[in-house]
Order: sequence, then C-alpha cells, then structure tokens
Amino acid sequence: MQTECNADLFGFAPVEGRKVVAAFDGGTMTSEAGAMLHGATDRQIRLIERFAGCFTDHRVAELVVHEVASLVSQRVLGITLGYEDLIDHDQLRHDPVMAVLGGKLEARRADCAPLAGKSTLNRLELSGPEPTSYHKISHDATAIEGLLVDLFLDAHAVPPPQITLDLDATDDPLHGHQEGRFFHGYYDSYCYLPLYVFCGRHLLAAKLRPANIDASAGSVEEITRIVTRPRVRWPQVRILLRADSGFAREGLMAWCENNGVDFVFGLVKNSRLVGEIESELAAAQEQSQKTEKPARRFKDFTWQTRQSWSRERRVVAKAEWTGGKANPRFVVTSLGREEHEARHLYEKLYCARGEMENPIKECQLDLYADRTSAHTMRANQLRLWFASMAYVLIGALRRIGLKHTQFARASCGTIRLKLLKIGALVRTSVRRIKLAMPSAFPYQAEYHAAHAALAAAH
Repeated sequence: MQTECNADLFGFAPVEGRKVVAAFDGGTMTSEAGAMLHGATDRQIRLIERFAGCFTDHRVAELVVHEVASLVSQRVLGITLGYEDLIDHDQLRHDPVMAVLGGKLEARRADCAPLAGKSTLNRLELSGPEPTSYHKISHDATAIEGLLVDLFLDAHAVPPPQITLDLDATDDPLHGHQEGRFFHGYYDSYCYLPLYVFCGRHLLAAKLRPANIDASAGSVEEITRIVTRPRVRWPQVRILLRADSGFAREGLMAWCENNGVDFVFGLVKNSRLVGEIESELAAAQEQSQKTEKPARRFKDFTWQTRQSWSRERRVVAKAEWTGGKANPRFVVTSLGREEHEARHLYEKLYCARGEMENPIKECQLDLYADRTSAHTMRANQLRLWFASMAYVLIGALRRIGLKHTQFARASCGTIRLKLLKIGALVRTSVRRIKLAMPSAFPYQAEYHAAHAALAAAH
C-alpha cells in the first residue's frame, strides 16, 4: 500500500513502535491562559481603568478603533507576559486571551484585528502632555505619579502604624543616542539614573533621570509629593526614610527634620570618622585574630561635618575586622538611642534596605523597565511607567491571590513562568468562551487558590 503523505504533517522518531507526528491543526489556542488571573486581579484594584484615566484622547470619537483603555491594557498585560517590544503586538493582537482581557472579541473593521498593533501602541508611548497632529493622546504625568501612591494606599485595609520608604538610584544602560544620555563613571557606561522609591515590595515612584547628577537629585521633591498622600489618609502614620550614603545630603536630612519624617542613611567614611572608632577597630582586630573569624564592635556618637551639615546628628559606626583588614561602616539617623541601640539600628534596621535590590531587579530584568530605547526622555519615562504598572499588577496578584501559596514571595519572572504562561485550547460558543487548559498542568492547586482568593476579595 502506498504511504499516505501529508505536507502539513511533521514526522519525528517513533516511540515504542508508534509514529510521532505533529501538525498546526489544533484550532484556536493560546499560550497566555494564566493571564486570566490578571483580569481577576485588575477587577480588585482597577489599575487599568485608573491608569487609562491619566490619558486624554483627542481623536475623533467616531473614527476610534482602539480606545485608550484597551491600548493601556494591552501594553501593561503584554509586559507582564514577557513581551518587551511593541513589535510583539503585531502577533499578540490576535491572541484570544488578550482579546478577552481587552473586552474586544471581534475587530471593529474588516481590515483590523481585535487589538492594536505596534504602530498604534507606538503613538501612545510617544504621547506628551499636550496632543499633536500625529500623537492625539496625551498623558498627565502628575496623575500617573499620584496613582502609584494611591495604589499603595489602597492595598492596606487598615492604616499601618509606620511605613518605611526605601530610596535608591540604579543604572539603566543606554545603547543609542537617546536624549539625556551621559557617561556615568561608577557604572562605567552611558546610562540613565532612575530613582526608585519602594515600601517593602510596593512601588511608589519610578523617576527617570539623566546620569550627570547626584544620586539624591530630586529626592526632596519626590518625597514631598509621596509623603503628602499618606498623611492625608493616615494622619497618625509614622514615616521612615532609608537609603544608602548617596542620599545622606543636608537638603534631604533637613527636610525630614523639619517635616517630622525619620531617616536612616548610610554615611561615607572619611579619616575623621574612622578616627572616632580607632579603639573599637583595634578591639575587633584583636578578637578576629584570636578566633580567626570576623569580629565587629559598634559605637554611637554625635557628629557634624565641618561645612555641609547645619547641625549635629546621631551617627552609628560599625567597627569590623574581616578578611584580615578593617571594614568600617557608618550610618546617620534621626532615631534616638532609647528606641534603637547601635547594633540593632545597623544590623536589623539599616541593613534591611538591601532587600530593595530585589524589586528593582524584578522591574528591570523581569518587566523590562530598562527598555528605554525611545529617543526622548519623555517617551522613555512613559515606558518606565508602563513597566511600573505591570509590576504593580503582578504584585497585587501575589499579595491577594497567592498569599497562601508557594508563590507568595516569588519573583515576577517566576510567577509569569509558573502561572501565566499556560497553553490552552479556546472554544467559543454563543453562550461562553472556554479555555481548556492542560490536565497535566503542575500548579493547578496554586491556580485554584489564586482564583478563589481573588473571587472572595471581590
């Protein structure tokens, strides 16, 4: 008998006497079925609706095919699902799950897909404060910045007695000739120097800045803006700022002291400071040499610089001997000795700021916050905000839906890989749309738990 041939059928090595073949004939399918959890999460925090409200559409209404809310949803969800470039949306615009989440199952014109392609989304990303002939959607930067703080406040059912705001600057490498491009000696590259403000894993600010500035530049303005909203909603809340030595500047410390905000900042060492702890370093060296292990001592003293500080401030010093050499470290703080003794303040309070590195990495590595390849800083700032909203959305899923699962502390990249990227067959009938997900999916329990928690929170 003649062998039947099918040009669309792919043959592979047989297994236990059975042929292995494959074909692109599975029907309407998606690899994004897990993103339905994003839709349930968004219904809890209304992120897409509120973010879209920060844009103004000046297009002729009867000619609009893709509304602003749909464009914003598509861009934010695309980032959460791992689609960093706008060109990805020329294929993603046909995805059935993205259509469901965008609320558009059918295209409004015969020559269109249900969702927007790269060109339309590009016009959104290039929008400015005022509409132009080519970019008729404008955005309100102040409203977007305020929304990040409001989403943080809304995440708390009960006002916390204290919040700790972590500030940090990081590098955003550039590979072209973007506006605001400068060489940064510490990072040894051309880059931007964005300022991030977190409270735990909550993102409150992501400010894009050129790299030819001090790390603390603009921090007083950012903190003034951020602190105003919690104090209106939570009048009794205590606020602590925490940052490395790049933020131990007179302007920021004086602002904190004048506005009832506590701080603990790293302090750059110098010969005078090291001289203050000579005896402690000697004791640590002696102990280390005896035990052949690192040793440390702490000293608490008041300090004032010769010129830059307007007043004396409390300094805590760590006199450490490790690896056969001295490793002194210093912090300056407004917190009193009666509340935090020196060792506790340094080891438990200040060193905890290192945890901030993890959410920054999530933003930049998992959610492409460093994908700032547009020409203007304004467009790159808007890209940074899209990535920030993607981070907030996954953070809300983690906080509300996954809090009692193994993914309660998982990174955004892990949550995407384990729970969002699920293949499914999409069956559409008159009455319903069903996503037939794999029976062998290994994290069904976590998916069930997330769905139940999000439904219960409604």
